[in-house]
Amino acid sequence: MSEYIMNIVWAGVWFLVIGGALGVALAFAAKFFRVEEDPRTEEVLENLPAANCGGCGYAGCGAMADAIVKGEVSPAKCAVASKEAIEKISEIMGIKAEKQVRMRAQVMCSGTNDHAKLKYEYEGIHDCISAAKLAGGHKLCPNGCMGFGTCVEACKFDAIKIINGTAAVDYNKCQACGACVNACPKSLIELVPFEAEYWVGCKCVEKGANTKTWCDIGCIGCKICEKNCPVEAIKVVNNLAKIDYSTCTHCGKCFEVCPRHIIWSSKVHLASEKIEEAVKNA
Repeated sequence: MSEYIMNIVWAGVWFLVIGGALGVALAFAAKFFRVEEDPRTEEVLENLPAANCGGCGYAGCGAMADAIVKGEVSPAKCAVASKEAIEKISEIMGIKAEKQVRMRAQVMCSGTNDHAKLKYEYEGIHDCISAAKLAGGHKLCPNGCMGFGTCVEACKFDAIKIINGTAAVDYNKCQACGACVNACPKSLIELVPFEAEYWVGCKCVEKGANTKTWCDIGCIGCKICEKNCPVEAIKVVNNLAKIDYSTCTHCGKCFEVCPRHIIWSSKVHLASEKIEEAVKNA
């Protein structure tokens, strides 16, 4: 047998020897360093909604299940899970189930194409984050919705649409996961109690004189709502009215007296109905 062939044979032998040794080493390492998984993790995961929406702040339901078992987060942190699911997970963990308050996303901006003034015509990428990098967006109001649908892309439940230049939430589809809240570069979306009847549809914190020049409907911080609220549930802070839902009795006085009509009522302006109407007329 020639020297050339012998070299090939020995190379093959050494390849097998080294490969076998590495295989044994890896098997030993896998057994030695193996982390025992808590059997409750799989049980918890089975009761999570498998939406992987990221609203809880974790990469997905698997990571959320692991965090629950480790005691890092409450089962109620998952806004998408049903009451029954939260109770089952709490039972698995041997803890008392926290009372859930159903929430919904609410877009705190009314700067539609009919009301908001523009500083220029935007023809770039239809993405709010990209548009915001160009002088803060095409609308004069620095806190106005740009209407390019970054929140729409983030929502895994098809619960938010762009209507007439601003985002609107379909309450019946919204799971309050918070993905749209995190996606909005201008922080215009908030989670409010599902049963909240009133909200201030503005986030502009500039002085009223400026707001008037930028938007026909924005809050000017006049405090008429604050002065007329019988339970002091609405306050003007930084030129902007804000409702404390833990105090609000839904009397509707603020809605009645607002001279700018920037306080909205879900009884009168239900977002889901706006969306249905827009779809029909599209």
